[in-house]
Amino acid sequence: MIRQDCKVTHREGRGRSITATSEDNVKRVDELIRQDSLEISETSAHRIVFDELGYRRVSARWVPKQLTDNHKEQRLDICRELLRRSKSSRWVHGHTANAGGDFLGYNVTFLDSIVTGDETWLHHCTPETKQDSMTWKHPSSPVRKKFKVMRSAKKIMGTVFWDSRGVLLFETLQPGEAINAARFCQTLDKLREAICRKRPWQLTNGVILQHDDATPHTARVTQGWLKKYGWEILPHPPHSPDLAPSDNHLFGPLKRELAGKRFDDDEELVDHVRKWLQNLDGRGYTREGIYSMVRRWQKCVNRLGCYIEK
Repeated sequence: MIRQDCKVTHREGRGRSITATSEDNVKRVDELIRQDSLEISETSAHRIVFDELGYRRVSARWVPKQLTDNHKEQRLDICRELLRRSKSSRWVHGHTANAGGDFLGYNVTFLDSIVTGDETWLHHCTPETKQDSMTWKHPSSPVRKKFKVMRSAKKIMGTVFWDSRGVLLFETLQPGEAINAARFCQTLDKLREAICRKRPWQLTNGVILQHDDATPHTARVTQGWLKKYGWEILPHPPHSPDLAPSDNHLFGPLKRELAGKRFDDDEELVDHVRKWLQNLDGRGYTREGIYSMVRRWQKCVNRLGCYIEK
């Protein structure tokens, strides 16, 4: 039986079908979405929701901690102070006398005095991420399979200190060792020797140490060591790995370098990491990492103390 009446009919429980994408419909869809109730055709709704209103399905972004208002205020105050110090006080035709390239206007004397460092776990086997294993594929090529690999339980703790000119110190803990204040002060002794050997002028000009607020870093013994040698501590707000250069600039590429590789013992792993770090010297990579802190401080201020994207 062929239906000849083409008029739109109303059915119980449903609204009239709307196909036009008018301004009124867009406003109506927006209101209904917010009320979680929509009574128009799926095609029209999809077009309005995605094309007109710009809604998208996104995943929540993981953050290290739910920052309180006090945490945000601390981050704001510290970043504002560091931004003030990072701006050069010597200007020549609108630019600093000793800065160049993308870093015009930076106080390079301040930034080049910063020595930063942190600890990280180094695994004998680090699996590749899905992004790391991506390759170009022709439509006729067979589907590439990848077996799931778990991160190895065998691992060692590595500590890296670096500045704008390159890596200063890389060391690992011996089996059974733990990082405490006394052990960290031994690392600082080695760091001071490395600076004396590689940057002899730096001890005279002054060292500004940047590290996070981990217990060994803030312990009384550590503070006594730093006071003894006159090292300044660069302020670092709590719960702020997004503002730590090692976390957001160095350790990520290092883990990607280790991804997909297997090491038979600690010595082989340490040798590989040491060579990779040595290759960073002279390439400007560490300089970029130190100087990029200025942009991260500015982003934190722009976001009113909230976490910033890596």
